Amino acid sequence: MNVWIGLAIVGTIFVSLNWWENYSTLFKSSFLDSICEDIARSRNVVSILSSLVRILVTAAVVGAYVPLSGRVWSSVTSVPGDVGLVILILVTIQIVSSALCHWFVVVACKMHAMRRSFLLPMYLASLGVLAAFVAPVIIFFQNSSDPRGANYTITEYCQDITYGRGLSSDTVWFERLVRDITHTLCPQDMTNLTEMGLLGGSALCWWLGWILCTMYIWFLQLQRIERTQNLFVRRMYEGAFLEQSILLNTRFEIQRKKECHRQTDPVTVYLCATMWHENYDEMMKMIISMFRLDKYRPRNNSNDDVSFESHIYFDDAFKDVKGSKERHVNEYAEDLVDVIRVVYNIFNEEDSCIFKESPPLPCQRILHTPYGGRLEYTLPKGNLLMVHFKDKLLIRHKKRWSQIMYLYYILGWRLTRKYFKKFDQGEDESELKKKMMKEKDNTYLLALDGDTDFQPSAVMLLIDRLKRYPRVAAACGRIHPTGTGPMVWYQKFEYAVGHWLQKTAEHVFGSVLCSPGCFSLFRGAALADDNVMKRYTTKATEASHYIQYDQGEDRWLCTLLLQQGWRVEYNAASDAYTNAPQDFKEFYNQRRRWGPSTMANTIDLLGSGSLTSQRNSSISKPFILYQILSMAASILGPATICLMISGSLSFILDINPNVALVLATVPPVVYLFVCFKLKSDTQIAIAAVMSVLYAFLMIGTALSIIGAMVEQQTIWTPSGLFIIGLVLMNIITAAFHPKEFHLVVYGLLYFISIPSGYLLLTIYSMVNMNNVSWGTRETGVQVAAPPTKAIAQRILQAKCCKFLCWDSGKVADQNGQVPETVVLANEPKVNPNLTSEDNNRNVEFRSHQSTEQNWVTQLQNKSYDFPLNEDFLGKGEEDFWRELQKLYLEPLAEDKEKQKKITNDLKELRNKVTFIFFICNAMWLVATFTLQAIGSSVTIRIPKSNLNLTQTREYLFIDPIGLMFLLGFASLLLIQFFAMFYHRIYTLIHFVAFVNTESKTEGRQPGDDMQIPDMLEKELKYDKFFDTFLSIENPAAIQQHNQETPV
Repeated sequence: MNVWIGLAIVGTIFVSLNWWENYSTLFKSSFLDSICEDIARSRNVVSILSSLVRILVTAAVVGAYVPLSGRVWSSVTSVPGDVGLVILILVTIQIVSSALCHWFVVVACKMHAMRRSFLLPMYLASLGVLAAFVAPVIIFFQNSSDPRGANYTITEYCQDITYGRGLSSDTVWFERLVRDITHTLCPQDMTNLTEMGLLGGSALCWWLGWILCTMYIWFLQLQRIERTQNLFVRRMYEGAFLEQSILLNTRFEIQRKKECHRQTDPVTVYLCATMWHENYDEMMKMIISMFRLDKYRPRNNSNDDVSFESHIYFDDAFKDVKGSKERHVNEYAEDLVDVIRVVYNIFNEEDSCIFKESPPLPCQRILHTPYGGRLEYTLPKGNLLMVHFKDKLLIRHKKRWSQIMYLYYILGWRLTRKYFKKFDQGEDESELKKKMMKEKDNTYLLALDGDTDFQPSAVMLLIDRLKRYPRVAAACGRIHPTGTGPMVWYQKFEYAVGHWLQKTAEHVFGSVLCSPGCFSLFRGAALADDNVMKRYTTKATEASHYIQYDQGEDRWLCTLLLQQGWRVEYNAASDAYTNAPQDFKEFYNQRRRWGPSTMANTIDLLGSGSLTSQRNSSISKPFILYQILSMAASILGPATICLMISGSLSFILDINPNVALVLATVPPVVYLFVCFKLKSDTQIAIAAVMSVLYAFLMIGTALSIIGAMVEQQTIWTPSGLFIIGLVLMNIITAAFHPKEFHLVVYGLLYFISIPSGYLLLTIYSMVNMNNVSWGTRETGVQVAAPPTKAIAQRILQAKCCKFLCWDSGKVADQNGQVPETVVLANEPKVNPNLTSEDNNRNVEFRSHQSTEQNWVTQLQNKSYDFPLNEDFLGKGEEDFWRELQKLYLEPLAEDKEKQKKITNDLKELRNKVTFIFFICNAMWLVATFTLQAIGSSVTIRIPKSNLNLTQTREYLFIDPIGLMFLLGFASLLLIQFFAMFYHRIYTLIHFVAFVNTESKTEGRQPGDDMQIPDMLEKELKYDKFFDTFLSIENPAAIQQHNQETPV
């Protein structure tokens, strides 16, 4: 016994040396610190070498023990088959359970559940295992002592187990397991209770000492989704001493890189929205989202982890007015000012009592600027909102140039100017550079579209990604298209599949290639990096530039970031909502921009793939191969659709496959040549008609696939397995997104629209590549505000206030019905002291005055109860804007010769790309046609099996090209599916960690960040003004409500 205890103590000391690196921090030794730093830099090599040393030492010990103990090697190697199987099962269970335990520990730490899900289970695991082993031994001892009398002792029971006396050989596996445990706990020389007590006391002291040594973990301060390398000293763990190794491997304090303290330093987020021709409702959604953030993180709050500032860049905001000396803002800009006024009134209400007069709104600023004009609002909670009105006669318009405006304004003027001033005052240059780089690293820009709707939690989740991972340049969220109609339903499923599978695969295996500009968070330091922001200002001078730079500016910016070595990520829990095209023509024109620009940027990235993979650790060679296969599948999409339709025609019409292939190919070829001759609107009209016809044909295709499987009496064909697997994969994927599972219904519409989306749309995009107009919101005519504008404002009050607090303004007519017209409390009222003729004269005077006023007085009159004080920029900022305009943003001069050349170059590029597309798809179709014409001599013969997997004497013949494409496409889908599963797990971890920490930090209830419809339902259900709401939605509902309400 003494030898055993001595060996246990010595072995424990040697095993404890595994974690010397963690405890060396207690001694404050520079020598030990330098060794730890060297080991950290070569951690992988050290782990490999140490593992090899362990294997060699273990082999040497076993090799020395066998001859020294007087045994022969046959006693070691000759293991019975059943015993070997048991050993293999136990080893497998040990390896799998240890790996899962270590993974769940990491998850618990990331989810901020360290105490209840890490420490307590680890502490109690040893006691639980001991109890699980000892309890059966005691029970079996009691059962054995009953027939042998009270004098039967535990020592005698141990001797019986050791020598196998009086034990039956016909026992179940559990009883044999208990005997093995008893044999282990009862060695031959253990004959008295003193030694047993000494052993138990030693184990208890060891357990208590272990707890005291690791009690510091209870008080560790963790950030959300803490990185594993910051939590533990070593990445490895000891499977034999799992609980002890994990706890002793946990750092005394969370380690972070010395050069950056992003996880604790406060960050500044600039919301940068670009607007053009958004209507009133679209503006309302985005402005409400900005005001939500202001309420969520007030400027002067105790939790100063993040501060927000909002900017809106309004393109082409000015127009000429007859009779006015200066330009005026257009109707869209007026609507924006009105939206801000309405939303400000609502969020400014501290006390929502209807009997209390609303406080006056504070004065705001309206400024003249070299690029047009600017409004500066101080929001109710202190954050700043700037609206930049751009005059296209003064500064370059369109989205990319608006992005360049805010990039240079925020990262140039606002951020670096103060450091240049300090440098001029004589401060140390190196210290100023460090501070400036640190501030750039903690400055984030949230890119928004003018119709984006989001919650504060969505922004905070994106901030987490950038704060935790220093090489992440951008993070995007889950974009949900909104609207009604079949085109929106199609896009809902398209967006869902794109995010569920494609974006998650890019995130997991490499890097997201496109962070959409409607809702993406960018790191300032990444944007200001070499060859990113400066190159983003490049003016398009070649035909390919117009496609890559201006048609897909968001994707091009991400391409520049990836080529510079940065990473782009996707967060599925960060939801944002944006309007989708509801019209077939608008949808086709939008995708006419997206398709060629996506291909151009992907080719650019793949062309520099070797250099990018060397510079960017996220872009590996396998990931580049994955992108090449995806690109090939996209290029061959039209031919694949033709082959699918030809198979359907062959089955339905019972015709030769080659004849069916010709019939399936003729319509798209005719449409291709027609597109070269007709105008784009006519092309879209023809595509719409063909889409409907193809939809009916796709229904027949689906039925023909089912009919083919029924006719062949088997589903075990490549095409059958692929279709069934594809359906199951989409259903399972949707099940992993329970809140979006209903989108599966739209998958049926998506399926019948595949020819339109992947055949006709591809042809239309390629043929019209030379058209570089925006395609959407092109009209300059103001979209009429909906007739229920006043109603929308009143419902908005319900959305944003705790109580409904408007003047109902209900006036019963002669029939006792409530009119639908609503008069808002904050609308201008007619002066009762004047006659109707005087009031009309005042209205006429104001309308006449509007032709004489400039844009400043125009907006001041528009914002009548929201004072806007006229002001001017400081000389320094005005000089900055003028210099920026001169360098990058001067309006493009109209050069007809150059425009003519670019037009010809674009047509030539269009012809080349279309020719390449046509040839690739034609070669695919000709190869398939040839193989079908040759017959079975060049096909692959597969034995046919029925439904119960019994082979028949028949064979299936498949052409090798089709099988190769099918396997390649199936491989891509499987890769995306496993990436989705992995990404969902870590999205859940992040979301749970956010809920656990953010609600505590802010003192919020879990439902505070609820969606607007849920809040409306809860508030209006118990509100005393419910009658008013019913009158807004449906006046006839008043009677039904009164009948249901008890008196």
